[in-house]
Amino acid sequence: MSATTLVRPAISITPATPRRRVARWLSSLVLMGIAVLFLVPLTWVVLSAVDPQATVSLTFPGEVSGENFRAILTPELTFQPLLNSLVLSLGTGVVTVLAAVLAAYPLSRYQLRFRRSFMYGILFGTCLPITAIMVPVYALFVRLSLLDSMAGTIAFLAASALPMAIWMAKNFMDSVPVSLEEAAWVDGAGAMQTLARIVVPLMRPGIAVVFIFVFTQAWGNFFVPFVLLFDPALQPAAVAIYQFFGTYGTVAYGQLAAFSILYAAPVMLLYLVVQRLAGGSFALAGAVKG
Repeated sequence: MSATTLVRPAISITPATPRRRVARWLSSLVLMGIAVLFLVPLTWVVLSAVDPQATVSLTFPGEVSGENFRAILTPELTFQPLLNSLVLSLGTGVVTVLAAVLAAYPLSRYQLRFRRSFMYGILFGTCLPITAIMVPVYALFVRLSLLDSMAGTIAFLAASALPMAIWMAKNFMDSVPVSLEEAAWVDGAGAMQTLARIVVPLMRPGIAVVFIFVFTQAWGNFFVPFVLLFDPALQPAAVAIYQFFGTYGTVAYGQLAAFSILYAAPVMLLYLVVQRLAGGSFALAGAVKG
């Protein structure tokens, strides 16, 4: 037997031209400028949270103190608004994800007659500003006695986030092979069974993305709870944060920065938890042979 010699083709690396080097340096400078624009406010928040004499300017604190955190860690200032935000955002996320998955399934699997027009309608719904419909929504809430109702606010936030959620869920569902469902149909499974046992488990990363998107939107929404919720005991943290702005332009900058850190922490924690539970994008690997 003769030995077989494997000859690897030579890979030629084209040196970067001066024009490419200039473009690379310009793009790096632009990205560094964008990074600075994000880092400066974050640095101010962190430094002001531990500075008892914090001002609007970015300065290093003369002494590091936890006085600002001790001042805001009360049920009225922090705990109750954060709990209201959690209930509002979780309820909105769960309702929206369930409705989006159920609506995206026929759009992804069946050849509907008006599917293209329906998708265009959904796309139009994502572009509709929420401020344009708040006046009729407020009148509707008055007629139905839903003002100061957490359930009514959750329902409206879910309805406003549903168009984008359906669009995203449909795109994620398209990546799940239909052949897996066809095999289950041969075994006698129904449409809802294949959706719950095959499609949903395989598109967990997509569902996690939709949930995080809806949750963060509801968590940071100020306008809707401000209009529909009057009771201070029901207002979320996005509305309660304005209690640190006093009259005549006075602002408790240190307490505002400390509250901002506590306000942002649950969203970052949720992102890490959902990313871990959802698994990676390799969920479909090996699901279909050939």
